[in-house]
Amino acid sequence: MKALVLFSGGVDSATCLGLAVKEYGAENVIALSIYYGQKHDKEIQAARKIAEYYGVTLKTLDLTKIFADSDCSLLAGSKEEIPQESYAEQLEKTDGKPVSTYVPFRNGLFISSAASIALSNDCGVIYYGAHSDDAAGNAYPDCSSAFNNAMNDAVYIGSGNQLRIIAPFVELTKADIVKTGLKLGVPYELTWSCYEGGDKPCGVCGTCRDRIAAFEANGTVDPLLIRCP
Repeated sequence: MKALVLFSGGVDSATCLGLAVKEYGAENVIALSIYYGQKHDKEIQAARKIAEYYGVTLKTLDLTKIFADSDCSLLAGSKEEIPQESYAEQLEKTDGKPVSTYVPFRNGLFISSAASIALSNDCGVIYYGAHSDDAAGNAYPDCSSAFNNAMNDAVYIGSGNQLRIIAPFVELTKADIVKTGLKLGVPYELTWSCYEGGDKPCGVCGTCRDRIAAFEANGTVDPLLIRCP
């Protein structure tokens, strides 16, 4: 069995990569990093370093044009500022809609693209790092269990029962992910999660806040905060 891991270079996907390498061996794992027009490429740079660390094949894909009409605040073409608030604070202002950093149907598109690449490379599973914290309150609806189950059914049927999705953290929290990764020895010091592209994490965007809290919940400090005082 070979596995393809949707791999952004952040905490969640790096932990998925660690799990896949443990389960299948580095020689049977492909990491897929997708550029979609972000304001920076720090995660892509991190993905290259982590793929090299694990000795896995890294493939890249550019889907920028698909999101050209979106005003998502993560994207280079957007005039919107990235919120410096927690997701809970942001959701208070969205009237039930996803937060401004939600990229339209991103995970659906990523999984569909990954399915084609996985099948072409004889992979039987796709790993991705959706978790319950991101799905909470409809912040990122394409991280929910319901979405994952529907996509898994579609991929399995559409591949002629050859391919399925593994989302090991879809009902868990980011703190649970970090707990798993610490046991696996995932090189979190090589990862990047911040929505900004500075020399060090901003510490105040939604994903920075969640990341910091996840390490604190495990009685430790985010290694990026140690490396970048």
